[in-house]
Amino acid sequence: MDPSFVRSLGRRLAAAAISALALGSSALTGPAVVNPVAIHPLISDWAYLGNDGTPPSEAACNAVGRRCFNPTAMANSYNYAVLHALGNRGQGKTIAVVDSFGASTIRQDLGVFNTAFGLPHLCGETGANDPSGNCPPTTSPRFDIIQIQGGPPPVPPPPNNGTGLENHNLWDLEVALDVEWAHATAPLANIMLVETPTAETLGVQGFQQMMNAEAVLIKSHKVDVISQSFGSGEGAFNNGLASLKQLRQAFVDAQANNVTVFASSGDGGTANNMKTPVKNPDPIPYQSLIWPASDPLVTAVGGTYLCTNAETGAAVDSVSPPSQCQGHPGDREPAWIASGGGYSIYFGRPSYQNVLPPGSTYVGSSPGAPGPNSNMRGVPDIAYQASSRTGVLVYLTEPADTASGPGCSGANPCSTGWYTVGGTSASAPQWAGLVAIADQIAGRDLGFINPALYTIANNPAKYAADFYDPFQNDNGCCGQPGWPASEGWDAVTGLGTPNAATLIPDLIAATAP
Repeated sequence: MDPSFVRSLGRRLAAAAISALALGSSALTGPAVVNPVAIHPLISDWAYLGNDGTPPSEAACNAVGRRCFNPTAMANSYNYAVLHALGNRGQGKTIAVVDSFGASTIRQDLGVFNTAFGLPHLCGETGANDPSGNCPPTTSPRFDIIQIQGGPPPVPPPPNNGTGLENHNLWDLEVALDVEWAHATAPLANIMLVETPTAETLGVQGFQQMMNAEAVLIKSHKVDVISQSFGSGEGAFNNGLASLKQLRQAFVDAQANNVTVFASSGDGGTANNMKTPVKNPDPIPYQSLIWPASDPLVTAVGGTYLCTNAETGAAVDSVSPPSQCQGHPGDREPAWIASGGGYSIYFGRPSYQNVLPPGSTYVGSSPGAPGPNSNMRGVPDIAYQASSRTGVLVYLTEPADTASGPGCSGANPCSTGWYTVGGTSASAPQWAGLVAIADQIAGRDLGFINPALYTIANNPAKYAADFYDPFQNDNGCCGQPGWPASEGWDAVTGLGTPNAATLIPDLIAATAP
């Protein structure tokens, strides 16, 4: 998610522990183990796989203990390939992905990704990586870069003893993931990269810029779906609900304008950090969530291990790596043990969560948490593939220079080529792509979908047809106990993952005006 926020809490709290406990083999280090005080985007345990002209083979991924999903396999795994084949690819709709700093090579990287996988090219895959390279607004499909508050510097800073909030190179990988996979899911939708120039520091500065940018686009009716791959522990907001009420006006506007808003639920399970002390922030001393995923007007997306065939997406593969798939034979999607989830300390249980499917494990409170701590908003609402052990392939050009001159000087990542990437920030943009397709099929924007999701889930026949319901693992992390995955809704994967071809028609019907 985003460097300025709490993203990979697990990495901050215990990068090595997450690598060993949540992700299996520590021999394959994604990023080098980072200083746990640094705050990075909500990408998790990525691995560099090389700079061949073609994407890495599945054998190459298996050799390092992973499986790597291409767009075809992902489309078959979640059953939206049939929608693509019928001509439903999100045409006419616009997905906004919101990230700090942007990336200095994203246009060209998207072009390489599309060529490699035979995806439609978008107008805007060449030219300057700022708004000057945008195509005319009458052109579609197109890739736009939006800088409402100005552009960030084009190069990452060198490693230093700071908080890690300005690590632009990690944002580069986040941007590539968000843009490439929103496009892979809805190949004819317009993709809008919304860049903000400042990471969050000790208050809500970075958040406010992001929310302001979203509000401008919502009120001007320029977006249909928003994907947010950033977050911060609720307990880190010193002014609590007062701070969030100021920030969340963008979500109120989104609901009023029929814009669907997604947020990643986090990559640290039940563990998050405060914002202080600056260079060694204290852990939040109870099971906690991140905002904006905790906001009742946002659709929060948790994570799974996707154990289907990573080359074709057909059937469950319990033989290939990683160990998390091998250890759950026959299960297509065990819950990801680092999936953020739990109960809000600020927002009460929304009415759409009052009735849950049989077997649900809603508790509504967290031991030792402040606030009302009873009958509170549960997170996530839904889930999608998130572990980098069953990750998606991403192409990134990471320039070998820093603010101090040429050479990466230890910055990580620092290689051009193919990566396999995980984190719930892979989940949110792909769900955004599915809703763009739904908007296109419906001929209208579905808008706020949470009530419809829970209505569908409370029809046993539709729930069984429209969702896969993960039921194994829990999301304990870094000294905090976890919530268990279960039948029905749970605080790891929510209602579950989509069977898009059956869910989308039901979602359209359930949101009918």
